[in-house]
Amino acid sequence: MKNKIQILIASFFICGLVTIVNTAKAQQTIEEIQINKNAALDEIRELLIYNFDPTNPDFKEGIVDSEVKFEINEKGKIVNVHSKGDCKNVSKEIESILSHLQYKVNSKKLSKDMLASIYVMPVRVHITE
Repeated sequence: MKNKIQILIASFFICGLVTIVNTAKAQQTIEEIQINKNAALDEIRELLIYNFDPTNPDFKEGIVDSEVKFEINEKGKIVNVHSKGDCKNVSKEIESILSHLQYKVNSKKLSKDMLASIYVMPVRVHITE
């Protein structure tokens, strides 16, 4: 009876370990893709610039550097937008703009591998009075 309990506990331990390893492998398959100025997704940068309102009094004055990460779903919609940078209010504005865009990425420009990727776009904003 004692051996059966030990075998059962060992089985649970092995199953848990296999689950953890498989989860770690799944998380490693999503890679980050940097969006440069000449990238196919430069339209997103242009829409962000067009919709950004630098006159908000809550924004930090000067040059504000941020980095925004997002994904593109199967329908071409921008989802899971997260921004961080020098000014949290600018980051919130960037997230809000990209999350609410009616723009859809042309899926013909992207391969299936790119749909499962996280895009990283640096954003530099010059805020003046």
